[in-house]
Amino acid sequence: MTTAMERQASGTITLTITIPWAKVAETKESVILNLTRELELPGFRKGKVPRDVALKKLEQSKIYEDVIQKLLPQAYSDAVKDHNLHPITLPKIEIVEAKEEKDWILRALTTEKPEIVLGDYKKAIREAKSAKQNKIWKPGEEEKKPEPMTIRELLDALLTVVTCQIPDILIETEVNRSLAELIDQTKKLGLSVDQYLSSTGKTAESVRHEYAENSRRTLTLEFVIEKVADKESIFVSDDDIDTAIKSAKTEEERTSLTKERYYLASILRRQKTLDFLAAV
Repeated sequence: MTTAMERQASGTITLTITIPWAKVAETKESVILNLTRELELPGFRKGKVPRDVALKKLEQSKIYEDVIQKLLPQAYSDAVKDHNLHPITLPKIEIVEAKEEKDWILRALTTEKPEIVLGDYKKAIREAKSAKQNKIWKPGEEEKKPEPMTIRELLDALLTVVTCQIPDILIETEVNRSLAELIDQTKKLGLSVDQYLSSTGKTAESVRHEYAENSRRTLTLEFVIEKVADKESIFVSDDDIDTAIKSAKTEEERTSLTKERYYLASILRRQKTLDFLAAV
């Protein structure tokens, strides 16, 4: 097997994987053997159907699908190791060429954690706080006490001094997930997507653009907050996690949190980081 890697400007990584026909043929024979063992035809016991007879009954699409499923995981894993990559998402697989007697060529799109450049975020947050607290009072207006920064305002200030290129493949994944949720929601309301778009005055293109921008902001904040947590040595202890689990209102919630300790730890660390930034 041979592999080639290309890093796109957006951060998406393209892996081109060539699998020798000999390996494909070996895997194909294994797949045919397994399918034949499960095949039942009149006049033959299960597993005793002759190969030539079985091949006439087996769907070629099913054979090729099983071959791909057997070859792909190891081929992708080997390609990742060859190029010393650390993917953070499941790959998007494309079959470039898959013909008889020829090497198969696959393309896998993936990405690593984007590079993040943190500016002087403490200064940016302090300046945003100061600007909010020092709003000019105008005659006739009721004098109000300075209000603390909202989380939204804090994050907006943080983003003004951050550089982060979010890979297209991550945004596409998030947009597709959001669109799938939209379809489910409209179905529950008894509406089609077209009816929903018409009622809201939106188009499919505007919705996709809106989801893409929201995804870009959300993903950027996730990576940035993690970067700040690393820089400021903000961590979550086992005691923190245990305390959060014990504070659950129901036994069902406690059981769920216990099973999701890693996810819970990430949420707690994010909250600790936001608390730290709010106190800057």
